Amino acid sequence: MKILLAVDGSDYTARMLSYLTTHKEWAGAGHEFTVFHVVLPVPHRAAAFAGPEIVHGYYEDDARMVLEPVRGMLTRNGIEARFEHRIGHPAEEIAAFAQKGRFDLVMMGSRGHGALTNLVLGSVATKVLAACTVPVLLVR
Repeated sequence: MKILLAVDGSDYTARMLSYLTTHKEWAGAGHEFTVFHVVLPVPHRAAAFAGPEIVHGYYEDDARMVLEPVRGMLTRNGIEARFEHRIGHPAEEIAAFAQKGRFDLVMMGSRGHGALTNLVLGSVATKVLAACTVPVLLVR
């Protein structure tokens, strides 16, 4: 199974990874993992003021800060994975990457807001569920 692990460095990501590593049916052989992080874009005016080198450095630093702990956790648990990151809006990028990459499953952590909170505020998980044709496993 080709599995996309959507990560953001939060406690919810840590819970999802803990679930993955403690359930051998997911972490066992036969699965291909890609860890995917989306860096929010720097506002246009701020990017113009800072300049392309600083903005690019910010994107790379943000991705590294999120992906390196995930890499360590997976390595300690004997799980090999590819690591990717994009710049954009998380839900849109996750859904597009999952579909374009022909993944069998997207696995991600979720805060577990109630229906009313999601209606008012929205959530990345809710938006991924709405936009993605690939099955999504939310871990709370």
